[in-house]
This record gives sequence, structure tokens and C-alpha cells, in this order.
Amino acid sequence: MATQVYWKGYLKLSLVTCAVTMTPATTGGEKLKFHTLNRHTGHRVVSRYVDEVTGKVVKEEDEARGFARDEDDYVLLEDDDLESVALDSTRTIDIATFVDHDSIGWIWRDKAHFLLPGDSVGAEAFAVIREAMAVTKTVGIARLVLARRERAVMLEPHGAGIVVWSLRYGDEVRDPAKYFDGLSDEKPAATLMTLVRRLIDERTKPWNAKMVQDPVQDQLLEIIAAKKKGRKRPAKVKTAGPAAGNVVSILDALKKSIAAEKGR
Repeated sequence: MATQVYWKGYLKLSLVTCAVTMTPATTGGEKLKFHTLNRHTGHRVVSRYVDEVTGKVVKEEDEARGFARDEDDYVLLEDDDLESVALDSTRTIDIATFVDHDSIGWIWRDKAHFLLPGDSVGAEAFAVIREAMAVTKTVGIARLVLARRERAVMLEPHGAGIVVWSLRYGDEVRDPAKYFDGLSDEKPAATLMTLVRRLIDERTKPWNAKMVQDPVQDQLLEIIAAKKKGRKRPAKVKTAGPAAGNVVSILDALKKSIAAEKGR
């Protein structure tokens, strides 16, 4: 079971309640992080809010949230205003609705979290809710406050646990029809399809996490290691890009690609 808990609370379905814990399913902990420094002194640079007119630093207690009503005209919102519209979903995932598992497209999913029983007492209730969703091929829809903002979330059974997906807001998802409807739906020539399928077969492999590793970070680590030892940074390997202005027929390009695959 995960040792670092991001969130503690309760999972609720009608009168069934159990303690649960949640942790992000992904991490950015392995990514390189840089600090902004003063090049001349080597000291870290501190960020501060300043008044754009007076240029003076604004104290934290004097900072306020404002909604732009017009240019240089704002409506100020106080903490009481924000608290008055906040919902009671900071510590409870109350499943209000279930929908078919396949009815929510991938584009609505934002960030994934692992949900686990919080104690042995609630493990049975957790398992019943999870298994019932798995058998009925449904997912639960609830609301939850994450990072001080309320989000709609989807609960999806996954093995012995549950994955909680935060869902994008309705105004964040663009209608694909506006972009794809103008594309031609004419089927490609059978000859071309045969060649492309051969290319796909040649390059099909079992999924491996190394397929999505970050080569840029690996090269940055080499540069950092070289600088620590006082060596010159490794030379950048140049890769040949597509030749500009060189028009090649799709058929010829596919035949050359297949020949190159055999050579590999």
C-alpha cells in the first residue's frame, strides 16, 4: 500500500461509507527542476508581486482576487465570497450517479489518482462498491475538492483498487466535429494500405514504459555531470530531418520505408 497519502477522507454510496486514502497515480518527482539564479552572484532570485503602477512590493495580506469588469476596472472577491459558494466535498467522495463505463470519452479525463481503503474496517465496503461497478461495467460520478478547486471526478474500478479521474470542465473540451468534419473520408488505395500495414507489422512491439522515457532529461543529466567534473558538455548529435522541397510519391516513400525496415 502507498506510503505517501495525498488525501484522506470517506467514500460514500447512499448509507454505505468507508474511510479511504488517495494518492496521485503519476509523479513529476523524477523530473529535473531548475532554480532561477543571479548569474553574477550565484544567489537565488526571489519572486514577489509588485504594484504595476507604483512599482512597490505588495504584502501578502494586501493581495486580493479581482475579476476584470473592464480595462483597469475590477470586481474584488473576498475569501467570504469564495467560501459561500464552496461545496461540502472536501473530505467526502459521495457517488451521486453511475454511467456506462464506455460513455465517457478519453478527452474528458484529466488526472488519475489511486483510491485505497483507509483502514481494515472499511475494506469490505470498499470492495463491494468496486466489484459492483466492475460487474455492471459502470463508473461512478462524484464531486471533490482537489487543490482548493472543486472538480467532477470519475471512479473507475481497477484490479483490487479504484482509480479516481478528475474530469475536465465542459467549457474546456472542444467539439472535435468543428475540426474533423471538413476532412475527406475517402478510403485510401488498397495498395497503399497494404504497404502501411506491413510497416505497422514491422514496428509492432509489446508496450514498455521505456518507450516514453525523456531523452532530453537524460542529455541534461549528462551535461550536469560533465559540468560537475569540469569537462566540456557532450556534443549534440544531429539527426537528419526531412529534405525540404523534395517531393516524393507516397507509394515510393512507402516502398523505401519497407526496404529500410528490412535493412534494420
